[in-house]
Amino acid sequence: MIPPNPPFATQTLPYGEAAIAAAAALIVAGQPVAIASETVYGLAADATDSAAVAAIYAAKGRPSFNPLIVHVLDLTAAEAIAEFDPVARALAAAFWPGPLTLVLPLRAGAGIAAAVTAGLSTIALRVPAHRAMRALIAASGKPLAAPSANASGGISPTRAEHVVASLDGRIALVVDDGATEAGLESTIVATAGGLRVLRPGPITRETLAAFDTLSPETEKADRPAVQAITAPGQLESHYAPSKPLRLNAITAAPDEYLIGFGTIAGAATLSPTADLTQAATNLFAALHAADASPSARIAIAPIPSEGIGAAINDRLKRAAHRDT
Repeated sequence: MIPPNPPFATQTLPYGEAAIAAAAALIVAGQPVAIASETVYGLAADATDSAAVAAIYAAKGRPSFNPLIVHVLDLTAAEAIAEFDPVARALAAAFWPGPLTLVLPLRAGAGIAAAVTAGLSTIALRVPAHRAMRALIAASGKPLAAPSANASGGISPTRAEHVVASLDGRIALVVDDGATEAGLESTIVATAGGLRVLRPGPITRETLAAFDTLSPETEKADRPAVQAITAPGQLESHYAPSKPLRLNAITAAPDEYLIGFGTIAGAATLSPTADLTQAATNLFAALHAADASPSARIAIAPIPSEGIGAAINDRLKRAAHRDT
């Protein structure tokens, strides 16, 4: 059995056949590996191996009540793990492969390690589109549990160097495939009793709204209440830099690193043209740069809440929250 968190000399390899072969060998040996996806870099391990899943939690310092997303190659593989209703099936057809996670009832005998679901009767599933994550799933032959590849609660990594800065010495390998495309974690949706967005993301509420019409009105009336934690990314304090973060800033105080947007300039900008998609892609990289700056605090310009702006503001609200 692999110890949950042995000391490692973390290696970074560029994406390619050799890197995927090395990563797959580690997965089979029960060790987690950091790898690019279209959303953020994930810390992947065999979702059927309890010790491997424990190694994810140990490397991240992640609370055990926070469930993990399992990544598979296609709908067929997903159906072997979870029970799909008509709405979930329609969403999968429309958005998989892609940055959509479905929270569905766990199928009996699916073989998923209990720690993956954190004791819930549901499981979060995604079919990724990114070549690196898909190659690792195929090469390892395993469904991969993969939260973001950073210390728990910290800024999500969108580049390999972000992973190393957070997890150096805690994991054996990072597969570097450049900056991620979406820059935000996947949208998470539950479909039981009608469609509910549990975590906003690259696929917007506006885009998803049409699919709620597929749910019978009788089911919507009995829509179950959301449990305290039903999916990743629901903690009040999450995605947080080490420095205090001030939201909706128009100007910077002398000790602040201002992240601009649109006409509000700063030390860096999410998008000089106020493009929300560009802002989402740049968000975590900008927070990493601000956190590494000499400034004592961070400020960020107002971000509109329409479209993917809702997901950006969700991450910023959690990043600014300080536990007391």
